[in-house]
Amino acid sequence: MSENRQKIFSAYRALLHASRNTVPKEDYPKIRRALELAIQASGDKIILTGEPEILHALSVARIIAGEMGLGLTSIITALLHDSFNSLSISQIELEKEFGKKVVEILQGFSRITGIDSMQAAYQAENFRKLLLSLADDVRVILIKLVERLEYMRNLESAPEKERLPMASETYFLYAPLAHRLGFYNIKSEMEDLAVKYLEPEQYDNINCKLKQTNASRNKLIRDFSGPLKDKLENLGFRFIIKSRTKSIHSIMLKMKKQGVDFEEVYDLFAVRIIIDSEAENEKSDCWRAYSVVTDLYQPNPSRMRDWISVPKSNGYESLHTTVVGPRGKWVEVQIRSSRMDEIAEKGLAAHFKYKGIKGEGGLDNWLAKMREILESSEKEDNAFIDQVKSGLYTDEVFVFTPKGDLRQLPAGATLLDFAFDIHTAVGASCVGGKVNGRNVTIRHILQNGDHVSILRSKNQKPKQDWLSFVITNKAKTKIRQVLNEEKTKAAAEGKEILMRRLKNWKIPYNDTMIQSLLNHYNLKYAMDLYFLIATEKLELLEIKDVLLKPEKPESYNGEAVSEEKEPKELKTTQYSDYLIIQDRVEGLDYKMSKCCNPVFGDSIFGFVTISEGIKIHRTSCPNAHNMLSRYPYRLIAARWSKSVNIPSFIASVKITGVEDIGMVNKIADIIADNKVSMRSFNYNMNEGLFEGVLNIMVPNSDVLYTIIRKIQGIKGIVKASRIDSN
Repeated sequence: MSENRQKIFSAYRALLHASRNTVPKEDYPKIRRALELAIQASGDKIILTGEPEILHALSVARIIAGEMGLGLTSIITALLHDSFNSLSISQIELEKEFGKKVVEILQGFSRITGIDSMQAAYQAENFRKLLLSLADDVRVILIKLVERLEYMRNLESAPEKERLPMASETYFLYAPLAHRLGFYNIKSEMEDLAVKYLEPEQYDNINCKLKQTNASRNKLIRDFSGPLKDKLENLGFRFIIKSRTKSIHSIMLKMKKQGVDFEEVYDLFAVRIIIDSEAENEKSDCWRAYSVVTDLYQPNPSRMRDWISVPKSNGYESLHTTVVGPRGKWVEVQIRSSRMDEIAEKGLAAHFKYKGIKGEGGLDNWLAKMREILESSEKEDNAFIDQVKSGLYTDEVFVFTPKGDLRQLPAGATLLDFAFDIHTAVGASCVGGKVNGRNVTIRHILQNGDHVSILRSKNQKPKQDWLSFVITNKAKTKIRQVLNEEKTKAAAEGKEILMRRLKNWKIPYNDTMIQSLLNHYNLKYAMDLYFLIATEKLELLEIKDVLLKPEKPESYNGEAVSEEKEPKELKTTQYSDYLIIQDRVEGLDYKMSKCCNPVFGDSIFGFVTISEGIKIHRTSCPNAHNMLSRYPYRLIAARWSKSVNIPSFIASVKITGVEDIGMVNKIADIIADNKVSMRSFNYNMNEGLFEGVLNIMVPNSDVLYTIIRKIQGIKGIVKASRIDSN
């Protein structure tokens, strides 16, 4: 207990230190009193991350004071946010001690705590509206935001099965909310902490490379800043120059978006020039500094951003440009005043400090502005939605119906996908539509912010080729459903035709006879056979020959047996020794997902499917964010055991390069040297370029990445990388 007391005392001192700029010393007894109440109510309670509840509350309060710059009311509510419903005093007494506002915020937080956002819709905009509808005071949302940040900082200590859902929810809901409110530091930290669990391999890879390149990056910053500093000093500027490396998340996004490796990301860091300027000279001083930068270094005109003339809706003001620095390296430069910098760091709360309003009085103005920002729905104000749009794995587009309702679809969705998203009947009868008032075809790909209406015809019916361009599961399922209904009708006719002919030929109709025909024509289902007969794609006389010559079906049966030699999907009994599934669902088998082909050593999770038992996915699977965000309750923690009896897994490697003599043989030699078997190797050479996909059976991820590194070292190979499915 004494150790806990010491930790509480240290955390309390850190809180007072963090609040020194926002809380007068005469108000410290109120913070002490709130802490005493929280200690009494919390007792020995432990939160999800294994941390005592009272230390969690102190951490939240310290972030509220130090990193957000909020005052006494916010600090007290942060201290009491967990223990509000267990306090030893009544709400009336609480109001007498701390004021009505504290009680209102705590009541609002208590209501929001009841939201199970992981069960709610994944769409972040809806989540924001839900919070607003329940929160009378935006400070409620801020405490919720900071509470989540504190959880994420200690997520390593949480149970394994809780980490992925919490990381996913943080990335898709809370980080965009922090961005919307102008808390860029919190937003960036949340994103980095989330991808640490969502894409651990990528995160560790980028983190390692950032550490390796730290020295050369620091030298480049010194070489870049030196001439800039001299010139600004000569012109009489009072300023400081800071530099920061871009967040791991933003580097990862650039790599994914541009399809490049870490070494090819050209602006890994940003230099910030913060000018100490009088309020009336801020804009002109920033533009003068911009002129100095662009005189010294060549700017990229397409990368110029002016948020000084027209600030962002969340208060952000700054000039951004990207220039060519020493050694031909691109450097992003941000130019702003001290006031602008504090608003960028701490959100609009800092804005009112510069209007001469101290304490909580100025917060009323700030909170009103926050609510205005959160409630705004102007078309051009897309910052919040755009942040959600830049997903880890797949982007989304947000489009509007004629009535103004917002619809979320995957990037690349067509007009026909939108039609089926509205209703199956609308999709089935869709012949085209209008996007932003312009006529388009059903294949038209939608863009963010489009206003879409559908044109329908009674004569329209779904066609087979629709499946080649729709991308949503709903559209594909409904199209197949309609096509199958038509196929079922035709198949019934085909069956009737066949049975009539069999009667004429005096050949008995039974399952053995049908199976011999399916084997001969390499068909999977009897319905396919009947459908081909109905559509006259199979000749009835040919069927008669097949049935009257038994040797053909027999020979085909022999081929069918040989096909069985293809590797089958692993059964539970084969890998129960090396895969540990927590919360095992009785009676459900589990198998490796084909969409991402996990191999031993990958970071994985289990997902309970509707019809195929438990599927094991990599945490970096392209479909992971959808599963984690929409169905967290179907998630099952999974990890590899240390068993030595490990079977082989299928893995796919994409190889590109410049054609070189003997390249294929060299790749084959590497496979042989590592004692793994090759399933297939499809490649082509075109105009001196080589491109191929290699499917191999590997025992674990270490062997896989060793092979990839060795292939990468072959002369002429430009890139060798793992791909998700074979």
